[in-house]
Amino acid sequence: MVKHQPLQVYERQLCLSCLTGIYGCRWKRYQRSHDDTTKWERLWFLVLCSTFFLILFWLYFWWEVHNDYNEFNWFLYNRTGYWSDWSIPILVTTAAGFSYVAFLLILALCHTAVGQQMNLHWLHKFAVTVVLVVTVISMISMEQLWGEEWDILLLSFQATGPFLHLGAVAAITLLAWLVAGQFARAEKSCFQAVLLLTYLTVLTALYLVPLSITSPCLMEKNNLGPKPAIIGHQGAPMLAPENTLMSFQEAIEQKASGLYADVKISHDGVPFLMHDNTLRRTTDVEKLFPERVGQDSSMFNWTDLQALNAGQWFLKDDPFWTASSLSEADWALAGNQSVCTLSEVLQLAKNSSKSILFNVRRPPPEHPHRESWINVTLHTVLQSGIQQQHVMWTPDTDRQLVRQMAPGFQQTSAVKKSVKILQEEGIVRLNLRYNQVSTQEIRDSREGNVSLTLFTVSEPWLYSVLWCSGVQSVTSDAPHILRKLPYPIWLMPPEEYKLLWIAADVISFIVIIGVFVLQKWRLGSIRSYNPEQIMLSAAVRRSSRDVNIMKEKLIFSEMNNGLGSAEELSLCSENGYEGYTNEAITPRDQQHHARMQPNYAQKTPCILQDH
Repeated sequence: MVKHQPLQVYERQLCLSCLTGIYGCRWKRYQRSHDDTTKWERLWFLVLCSTFFLILFWLYFWWEVHNDYNEFNWFLYNRTGYWSDWSIPILVTTAAGFSYVAFLLILALCHTAVGQQMNLHWLHKFAVTVVLVVTVISMISMEQLWGEEWDILLLSFQATGPFLHLGAVAAITLLAWLVAGQFARAEKSCFQAVLLLTYLTVLTALYLVPLSITSPCLMEKNNLGPKPAIIGHQGAPMLAPENTLMSFQEAIEQKASGLYADVKISHDGVPFLMHDNTLRRTTDVEKLFPERVGQDSSMFNWTDLQALNAGQWFLKDDPFWTASSLSEADWALAGNQSVCTLSEVLQLAKNSSKSILFNVRRPPPEHPHRESWINVTLHTVLQSGIQQQHVMWTPDTDRQLVRQMAPGFQQTSAVKKSVKILQEEGIVRLNLRYNQVSTQEIRDSREGNVSLTLFTVSEPWLYSVLWCSGVQSVTSDAPHILRKLPYPIWLMPPEEYKLLWIAADVISFIVIIGVFVLQKWRLGSIRSYNPEQIMLSAAVRRSSRDVNIMKEKLIFSEMNNGLGSAEELSLCSENGYEGYTNEAITPRDQQHHARMQPNYAQKTPCILQDH
């Protein structure tokens, strides 16, 4: 008598196939497994998590350092002799690496959620390793070449700390679904205890993080000081070529309260404006004087300097990605700029009643005005007729002589000193990089009547933090952006933030408790393996790992009792049972399965077919 066996047709599981296929190239059903993830794959999961957090940190840092992209490009230009915007490729590459690693991590967590064994494909392992190595090398290089820039992280946390905390609380709350699922499925109480203790430790730490968050923007609104004055750094270099007359005119049009210039002295004693030691980056010296490209700009006569074009480079290199926004008239004007003298910018400041801050570079040793550079500069300033109280004088050389000849100058120091020493030396203003002072030092200088000017501040978030800190003025490449800020980006009373913090923690905790209860009820309700419950689960076409395990236990139980007919085992073909595969055998059943293998091969009525 021929016994007909029902043919099993699997239901398609497109999402699961994509999940395991993309992560581990396991597109076929027989390639998947519900077995526990191997220790080697768990190690790779830890590597994946470590890479994710490391590149997340690097991406956050590189995004926040946006304020100093131009400084970074100039720094690399001095080391390589080639100008390019290195910052954008680094940012794009970092963002791409982060997106890739984050995508893999999400897939890995989804594997855990559906009970699939993780098996990261070797190509992904290679790519993750490359991302990890490149990120580590980049961070080491940053430390060696530009280590002071790490200070921006502490400043950025003052602006983003409260919001990063809320985001982290939301993330750990969402993660509760996976943790609760693993907790409910686990059969070993030891694993449950370790998992729960680890999760609660991280959760408690996040809940208490606000105790360490300090920000000057956590203050009462009536305690906010006046808006810091904006000094155009090299004019308005985002709108016109730096240190040119057009750039300073743009800064005045953008309501800058003062102008900042870099001053050098020509070979024949004319103070002119130039930031770099050479003329290569900001002029067409390669075209007119190719044999003098590497020569110090101070060694040129004024007649030679006057012949150079100081604007075409701005249109060509577009250092701030803003040249395309210029009008046709401004484009033509920018392309025809020449090297600007100190006298020209002093006259401009005088006519517009703007203050001026300049950094004078001492000429090289072979320069004819090496010893008289202070006198040459001072004579030019006094001859311009600008009001002395509008001049912020920074050179320390011959400061007493300068005081005697120009007692009205605002004596400014570019070296950080204590308030007491500054008062003894008669210094009324400090000109420092924004990362060289703390909030407490800003308060001390304000109480000691020493004004602070911090450079270079172009990002609204950084300007807002310094505003809340009480800084009196900043130099900026973007006066046209900062002047539009009527108020700090955010300002919150401490009590209001405390209420927000506690409310977020309480809501998160309630949601987490609810998730654990729901997962315990959802997964615990099918842990009793009996035929009635299996039939009920099959009737409602419940698809889950535990239902499949229970069905297999029922099949093995029937086979053990000698029942092997197609009618008795027709449960396989009815109700969409996915059939027998190694992926659904629990460790407890493996020995039983081994003993029943001969009978099973003869009696099983299910023919497996993979679509």
